[in-house]
Amino acid sequence: MAVTHFVGDNTMLVARHNLWNLLETAAFSALLFIPTGCTKTMPAKLNLDLLTSPVILKGNDDTAYRDPAAIYHDGLLRLYYTMWLKDTDSKRYSYTAMSKSSDLVNWTKPRPITPKDLNLNFSSPGNIIRYGNDWILCHQTYPTPNSEKYGNENCRIWITRSKDLENWSKAEMLMVKGPNVAVQDMGRLIDPYLVEDKDKPGKWWCFFDDNAANMAWSYDLKTWTYFNRIPCGENPCVLIDNDEYLLIYDPKDEDRGAGMKRSKDLVNWKDVKHRIQLGQKQWPWAPGGIGAAFVIDLRNEPSIAKYLMFFQAGPGFKDNVSIGIAWSDDLKTWKWPGKK
Repeated sequence: MAVTHFVGDNTMLVARHNLWNLLETAAFSALLFIPTGCTKTMPAKLNLDLLTSPVILKGNDDTAYRDPAAIYHDGLLRLYYTMWLKDTDSKRYSYTAMSKSSDLVNWTKPRPITPKDLNLNFSSPGNIIRYGNDWILCHQTYPTPNSEKYGNENCRIWITRSKDLENWSKAEMLMVKGPNVAVQDMGRLIDPYLVEDKDKPGKWWCFFDDNAANMAWSYDLKTWTYFNRIPCGENPCVLIDNDEYLLIYDPKDEDRGAGMKRSKDLVNWKDVKHRIQLGQKQWPWAPGGIGAAFVIDLRNEPSIAKYLMFFQAGPGFKDNVSIGIAWSDDLKTWKWPGKK
């Protein structure tokens, strides 16, 4: 059931996604050669050699796929992302949506997991973490009630919870400026990312953007203490690498690609001189370069044993943006399908 893009009426999309849920289990059981109803999941065989193009979700005049975030669990790679979709009223609505794959080649149809509402426009999933008995997904709201190009001043950041990575709870706003700062006084906040402190288990950091990379910390994901502000771009992604925090972000200049900073203490940051630009200068579908790079460490997954990067690229904003894939052994040298 290879699906790399979806075009059509959003009303039909939302109306049909419940039916799709019923079919999805049987479809993926067949894909994984597991009888429907069997509770045992076979290990996924993620095979980079089968990929013939770096594009895994292709945008078009009616659709944009942006801001990817991925998690590998129970033999499936689940990809969450922003989906801008043109509706029958000619307005463009944003959803946090998901697709999944057992082999990196065949992906399920995009499925919205957030409501249709221009005053919300959930989008930009940062990452997914395990917290207690729940999975936690962080993302933003990006209101465009008057068909603005960009989200207005009411953009905020949120988490939602799940037991199965499929069904998600009502969103909870993150009061990352501190409990004494009112919602209306927090400012325009976008692009959250959650990471556990490398030295203090149970302490969580939220990176987010308001024209810089901001940080706040919490021990319960409810009460937050604002910490610091780092001058850099948008879409933070944070890894622990060689006892350092590696911050990957979108630079705000014409060279694009993924910028990087490193820190041992979250206070002192040093720039990494080279940027990750992949094949952006050769790809006709990526004018302006790649953006929103998300890196997942799958070095311990035998069928991959590498870092995977998902990223966005395209000439549009709410249309004609696609999600691509690349990989690396060391976060320095990157490969992708068709690289010469």
